[in-house]
Amino acid sequence: MSSLYPLKFKTIYKDKIWGGQKVRTILGKDFAPLPNCGETWEISGVKSDVSVVANGPLQGKRLDVLLDDFKYELVGKKVYERFGNEFPLLVKFIDANEDLSIQVHPNDNLAKERHNSFGKTEMWYVIQADEGATLISGFNQQVDEKTYLEKLNSGRINDILNKEQVNAGDVFFLPAGRVHTIGKGLLIAEIQQTSDITYRIYDFDRVDDKGNKRELHTEEALAAIDYNVYPEYKSSYKKKTNEPVEVVNSPYFSTRILEFTQPVERDYSTNDSFVIQVCVQGSYTIRYEGGELNVRMGDSILIPAAVKSINLQTDTGFKILESSIP
Repeated sequence: MSSLYPLKFKTIYKDKIWGGQKVRTILGKDFAPLPNCGETWEISGVKSDVSVVANGPLQGKRLDVLLDDFKYELVGKKVYERFGNEFPLLVKFIDANEDLSIQVHPNDNLAKERHNSFGKTEMWYVIQADEGATLISGFNQQVDEKTYLEKLNSGRINDILNKEQVNAGDVFFLPAGRVHTIGKGLLIAEIQQTSDITYRIYDFDRVDDKGNKRELHTEEALAAIDYNVYPEYKSSYKKKTNEPVEVVNSPYFSTRILEFTQPVERDYSTNDSFVIQVCVQGSYTIRYEGGELNVRMGDSILIPAAVKSINLQTDTGFKILESSIP
């Protein structure tokens, strides 16, 4: 029997020029001494910010060390064969107190060629939205590089961007190459490929506390952008209680929403992948062979591939995003 068990990690807090207070007021996480918190990194294998285990006998161990030690048992055989000692997903919470920059991420090929990195395909789940909150995903019309640059250079980039009204519970899937930004007033859970590469296209001429504008990546972005227009940018799904609902099915990760008011058994024996659970509402207890772990809103749990089944017990009910590698 493996010595692995459901793992919780120490949260990594990041203050941002656009960050706010919701990580504390809604998710109940204390980011002191930072003045604000724009992002928390909950499960990360990014080399500059590797997660550290916060519970159980492996407490204090880094995720990259666990991966090296446990390999298949941690992530699954096919996942390990595909990614080796790189943990393939990054889990964040994002609090946009102001609009984030308009940006784009490169795909795997471009990221490999330029940065020796994975690309960055991601998904957003909206935990909370202030009234009237919006975000940008993709273009609202077919454009080419020439039109795009004309709009960008004349300060009218917003004319061609697709703006969406946003409510709690909305899901957006953003393949690498899709121009996007999270608008102010949104608290979001983000699941993405392990990558920290962002090309900043436009930053609203903002300056930091020293009066400096942030760097833009106009040239780098051109080859990364998908200039096509799409009929739908918001993921449509039927909200159901007490059964899993798939909201993302991509080569990089698949994600289900589990909204349950009663206990449930989760069988992962056919998975050959780790599972990540991100609790976005309520609370529950994971019971597994050898112990249990209490989980509440704002927690992200890594269930190793060696753990083949768990039982989720709840009094309050819960909503979680459950992701794995297909």
